[in-house]
Amino acid sequence: MSSFQYKNETLHCENVSLKQIAEEVGTPFYVYSANGLRKRFREFDNAFEGMDRIVCYAVKACGNIGVLALLGSEGSGADIVSGGELHRALKAGMDKNKIVFAGVGKTEEEIKFGISSDILMFNAESRQEIDLINKCAGEMNATARIAIRVNPDVDAKTHPYISTGLKKNKFGIPVDKAKEDYIYASSLPNIEAVGIHCHIGSQLTEISPFRDAAAILVKLIKDLRKNGVNIKYLDLGGGLGITYHDEHAPSHKEYAEAIKEVIRDEDFTLVFEPGRNISGNAGALVTKVLYTKETEEKSFKIVDAAMNDLARPSLYNAYHEVQAVDSTEKMFTGDIVGPICESSDFLAKDRNMPNVKRGGLYAVMDTGAYGMTMASNYNSRPRVPEILVDGENYHIVRRRETYDDLTGPEGIPKYLRTK
Repeated sequence: MSSFQYKNETLHCENVSLKQIAEEVGTPFYVYSANGLRKRFREFDNAFEGMDRIVCYAVKACGNIGVLALLGSEGSGADIVSGGELHRALKAGMDKNKIVFAGVGKTEEEIKFGISSDILMFNAESRQEIDLINKCAGEMNATARIAIRVNPDVDAKTHPYISTGLKKNKFGIPVDKAKEDYIYASSLPNIEAVGIHCHIGSQLTEISPFRDAAAILVKLIKDLRKNGVNIKYLDLGGGLGITYHDEHAPSHKEYAEAIKEVIRDEDFTLVFEPGRNISGNAGALVTKVLYTKETEEKSFKIVDAAMNDLARPSLYNAYHEVQAVDSTEKMFTGDIVGPICESSDFLAKDRNMPNVKRGGLYAVMDTGAYGMTMASNYNSRPRVPEILVDGENYHIVRRRETYDDLTGPEGIPKYLRTK
C-alpha cells in the first residue's frame, strides 16, 4: 500500500494531512514517509535472507540526516561519493563499518577522511586513484581496504545520462584490465584489495543486465583467487528501478532470485547500494498554485515550486505523477510550471491533470530520490524544508532557508563597501 492515501478527500502522508503541513510550514516542501522508507528497506534486505550481505543506502538519492538516521536504525550502511556525504552518514550515526566510498574523482582530503573514519572500503576507479589511496594510507600509517570498480560493458537499458556500465562511460576499469590492476594493487604496502565493485546504471527495469554483470564479476573473482587475490566482498551497486508512470519495475524477490542464480554457494559477502529503490516512492513535493494562465496555445498552472527544487523533469524529461491535495474530479490539459526564468522550468508538461484552482495544492509524487539532493538556489530561491512523517506526527528535518542563508557565505570587498 502507498504511503500517500486520500482520507476524507484530502491527501495524507501516513496519518498526517498534507494540507495541515502546508498550513503550518508553508509551501513548497518535501515530505517523506518514515514507514514507507522502513518498508522498502526491509523488503530489499529480506529478499536476500540467508545470505551474507550489507545494504548500503545511496546517500546521493536523499541525504537528509533524519532520513539517514532512520535507515541506519534499520541496519542500513551508506554508499557515499564525497566527503560531504561521508560527513552526513557519520553525523546520522550510521555504522562506519558499513560505509563504501565510490566516485571517480576522490580528492586527497576525501581519501584521508575515509581512512581516518575507518570505513569498510573505497571503490577505486583508476590506477592513479589506487596509487593515491596507497600514498595517503602510508602517510597515515594505515592500511586502506579497497574494491576496484569494474566496468563489465553491460547495457543497462536506461536513460543515457544514468547509464554507467558501458566501455564509453567514465566509470570504472574495463573488465579485461581488472586482473592486472588487482595484482598491482595487492603488491602495494598500504592497500588491502578486499572487494570487487560494479554499478551499471540507475532506474533499471529489466533484470537481465544485473544478472549478466554479476556473472562477469563472479568469473573474475574466481580468476583473482587463483592468483592469490582474496576477494571478500562482491559489491553489485544499485540501480534497481521503481514505478514512476507505466514502468514495470522488478520486485525485490525477482531481483534477488536472479542474483542468487549466479551467486549460488560462493563464499563472499554481497554489498548492495540501493537509493532510488528505497526512498523514491516514499517522498512527495507539495506546492501551491500561485496563478492560472490561459493562452491561445496552452493552459498553465504557475506554482511556487520550480526546477531548482525538482530538477528531474527539466534535466531528464522525467515523469512524476501529480495529484491534487484536495481530491477533485475536474481535470485540465496543460503544463504545471514554476517561477524560474526559463522555459525549461516545468514539473509536468502537456498532461491531463487535476484542475486545482489558485491557492490550491498539488503533490508531485515519487520525489523521495534525486529531489532535494539535486536542488539549487538558482534565481536566488531559498531551498525548501524537508518533513519526515512517522505515523500521526511530522518532524521538520530541514528548515526552510532564509534570504540571509543565501548571502551568508558571501562577502563584499572592502573597497566596494559603502559607509
